[in-house]
Amino acid sequence: MSMNAVRLVEVGARDGLQNEALTLPVEVRVALIERLVAAGLRTLEAGAFVSPRWVPQMADSDQVLRRLGQHPGVTYTALVPNLQGLDAALQAGCREVAVFAAASEAFSQKNINCSIAESLQRFQPVLGKALEQGVAVRGYVSCVLGCPFTGEVPVAEVVRVARELHAMGCYEISLGDTIGRGTPGKARVLIEACASEVPITALAGHFHDTYGMAVANVQAALETGVRVFDSSVSGLGGCPYSPGATGNVATEELVYLLEGQGLPTGVDLSALLEAGAFIDAALGKPSASRVATALRNRAH
Repeated sequence: MSMNAVRLVEVGARDGLQNEALTLPVEVRVALIERLVAAGLRTLEAGAFVSPRWVPQMADSDQVLRRLGQHPGVTYTALVPNLQGLDAALQAGCREVAVFAAASEAFSQKNINCSIAESLQRFQPVLGKALEQGVAVRGYVSCVLGCPFTGEVPVAEVVRVARELHAMGCYEISLGDTIGRGTPGKARVLIEACASEVPITALAGHFHDTYGMAVANVQAALETGVRVFDSSVSGLGGCPYSPGATGNVATEELVYLLEGQGLPTGVDLSALLEAGAFIDAALGKPSASRVATALRNRAH
C-alpha cells in the first residue's frame, strides 16, 4: 500500500453493533456486511466469539461468517478472547482474528476480568495456534488516551502493551481511544512513542467520537504517518464498559476527510451512505454521521 493510500478497517458490524441496545438477527448483520463490501471496504469485522451471555449482540457470529460471500481481496475478521474463541472462529472459516488487551489495569479487570499481564499470557497460545494455521492476528489496545475508571493512562504503558502484542506475532496494532477523550497533540505524542518500538506501518488508529475529537485525532495520526484507521458505518457503537462513550468515528467522515485530501480509500461514498441508511433503519435510530446527514439533507 502506498503512503498515499489509506486502509479503513470497518468495525460497524462488530464493535458498532455489540454496543447497540438492539440485538439484530444474523440476516441483517450479513446484509449490512455485504452492503459495506459492495461500497468498497476490504477489511471488515464480522463478529466476536465471546460469551453470548455477556455480549448477546454477537451471538451466532459463526453463522454470520458462514453466510458471507467470499470476494477476492476481502477479509472478514472476528474478535477472539481465548483458544476456545479461536477454535470457533477457525471452524467458521475465519482467516483473520483479533485479540484485545488494555493499557489500563482497571479497564482490563472490568472488561476481560484479568490483569494486563494475564491477558497477554492468555493470548500466547492463541497467537501460536493462529499463526500455525496461517491465520493473521491483529492486536487491539484499548484506553490508549485515557481510562473511564482511572483517568490518565501513562504513554509508557501503551507502548509496552503494543510492543508485547507485536513481538508475540500480531501483524498490526490498533491503538484505541476507547473513551474518546484524546486530543490531537496527545494522539501525536502517543503514536510517535509507539512508533519508536513498533513500525509505523504496523500501527492503526481507532478513535471514538465521544468528545467530538475523532476526526481531528485521525488527522494528527495521518500527519504522524499512520495509514490504517478503524471506523464504523453511521458511527455505530460505544463501549459497555466505558460509561458515556459514543461510537467509533463514522466511516462516512473518514472517507470524506481522506478523499478530500487526495488520499484514496477505495470506498464509494454514495454506496456507503446506502449501507448506513440500511442499518439506521434496522436499528430504528438516526445516523451519528454528520457527513451522511449533511449529504442526505443536500439531496432533498
